[in-house]
Amino acid sequence: MATADQIKSLIRSHYAENEEHFNSIVLQLAAHQARKGHTKLAREIKSIVESEQIKRNKVLHINEFGDLIDYQESNHKLTELIVSTELNDRLRRIINEFKQKEKLKKFNLQNRRKILLVGPPGTGKTMTSSVLSTELGLPLGIIMMDKMINKYMGETSAKLRQIFDVIANLKSVYLFDEFDAIATKRDQENDVGEMRRVVNTFLQLIEQDQSNSIIIAATNNINLLDNALFRRFDDVIFYKKPDEQQIKALMSKKLALFTDDFNFSAIAESALGLNHSEIVRACNDSIKEAILNNSNLINEKLLLKMIHERKEIYNKG
Repeated sequence: MATADQIKSLIRSHYAENEEHFNSIVLQLAAHQARKGHTKLAREIKSIVESEQIKRNKVLHINEFGDLIDYQESNHKLTELIVSTELNDRLRRIINEFKQKEKLKKFNLQNRRKILLVGPPGTGKTMTSSVLSTELGLPLGIIMMDKMINKYMGETSAKLRQIFDVIANLKSVYLFDEFDAIATKRDQENDVGEMRRVVNTFLQLIEQDQSNSIIIAATNNINLLDNALFRRFDDVIFYKKPDEQQIKALMSKKLALFTDDFNFSAIAESALGLNHSEIVRACNDSIKEAILNNSNLINEKLLLKMIHERKEIYNKG
């Protein structure tokens, strides 16, 4: 049992918010229990202290970089991502390698951790990050590179180093969104010295990174990226607008509760050219219209109308 003095010291340090002194007293208690032969209890006390310190360090990291790293909850599963079979298989490989990384380490092999996603807007790149976060049971941290440059121009390289320090200490899925904002080719005529330094810094940091985090970079335009970046990534995955079969699958999934004997073939053909995000919006608009008109079902005419509206917006955008 704890001594009377130790109990009083614990109470004082708690109300004084003196965490260092509180931890010191707790560890003294653990040592006292170990000397009495209660080694299991001593180990459990030390384990609690170490676990709580790790949690607090994670919170500090999150708070310190809250303006640059947006930690989000993710709940998307791989089955929700409507992509080609090839792309689906490649994502499953990333998941499988991560889950069995210890088996790979025995043969001096590393799991895929550094992934470059390339494709038009709205084709599932950001959702892929959420899917990997959910499937791997890791937090999702979205790094807003454009905000970092706008706010810290001249200090971007230093901020990048700090972010990679977080990546090393807090295992998560990290998405460098709009990656081309910092990774443009270094030989462009209008390039400035600061941006060249940023690209060089990122190249060094991602090559040196040995963390357990998943690092994802997403870009809409691969032609803007510096060529040296590609060999720093373990995998480069290309996204496309959905084909007719994928459109039918996406609509069927989104409208499952609002359709009955629905023929998606002709409608899917009319939606060709839209990205995944626009098709989802058209489906949601149809559902809202049906609900507001006191109907539990949508018809083909309504869905076609919403698709044509999205196409007009998309084509004018």
